[in-house]
Amino acid sequence: MRQTRFTTWKLGALMGGLLSAAAIAGPAMAADTGSFPDHNIQYIIPFGPGGESDISARLQQKYFQDITGQQLIIQYMAGGGGAVGWSQLNEMDGDGYTIMGTNLPHIILKPMGKDPGFKTEDLKNFFYFHYSPDALIVKKDSPYKTLDDLIAAAKKAPGSVTVSGSGTQSANDIANRRFESMADVKTTYIPFKGTGAAVTALLGGQVQAEWGYTTTAANHKDKVRMLAVAANERHPLFPDVPTFKELGYDMTGGAYRGMAVPKSTPEDVTKKLSEIFGKINQNPEFRQKMEDLGFVLIDVPYDQMDDFMAKRRAEYEKVAREMGIIK
Repeated sequence: MRQTRFTTWKLGALMGGLLSAAAIAGPAMAADTGSFPDHNIQYIIPFGPGGESDISARLQQKYFQDITGQQLIIQYMAGGGGAVGWSQLNEMDGDGYTIMGTNLPHIILKPMGKDPGFKTEDLKNFFYFHYSPDALIVKKDSPYKTLDDLIAAAKKAPGSVTVSGSGTQSANDIANRRFESMADVKTTYIPFKGTGAAVTALLGGQVQAEWGYTTTAANHKDKVRMLAVAANERHPLFPDVPTFKELGYDMTGGAYRGMAVPKSTPEDVTKKLSEIFGKINQNPEFRQKMEDLGFVLIDVPYDQMDDFMAKRRAEYEKVAREMGIIK
């Protein structure tokens, strides 16, 4: 069944013009890492267009080409809050020419609940490159001028405040559940296929608020307002926006983003990809562009991935128990 889904997706991507001829014309396996990559690489975003994963991937494109002479061909495989893509990653060719975006806490929390079609340990993550703090966001003309305004409305009519977010068992879903518990309120959380769709719902008036990130506010600064940010300190782009901690809610968190390859990808090729994206992350121009958009850059290469993931798993297991996802 999965093979059929993946074949259908590939044909659809080809018919839709999402793949260039160069991206599919190369050899099945890289001959050696000295020449790798010698043709374009497919970069699959397991969410819809317009979200943080898409924005950062498009910023990476230029610097990838500068380093390798090849292109990153971005395409989308949205569904299940990323699960549709992650469940099919290991069916794809492990030649280094297909990579896929991965997100935390999504890839750890989802397998703790219902079977999403993949296991965390089956995803061969090779680099994690940024983090974006959670933020509760409203439109500029919203009647909710402060976090207290929104809380008051939610207390007056439980469930009446509608909030969009990117998927279930995601950073946004976690943030909303924790906020409801701490503020003793009930909202109506509506999951969308990525941050792009979630903010579109906010701007279009389908929901009254959004669980997004500092990056969302930076990308739509003339149209939205952040009520609070889930970080230890105020974000330098938004010095007037308080943290949840300042307002009396011990909330910090957000989404980490990285990349993975099929498990069959050779170790030397995986390490080479990690090195390439590590170089991109150290480029001063790239770093400035990312920071201007509200991202917080991190550097987790392939050889540090096991420790990084173990620490994140310990954190999210605690959250999952608090949320009732696991017992």
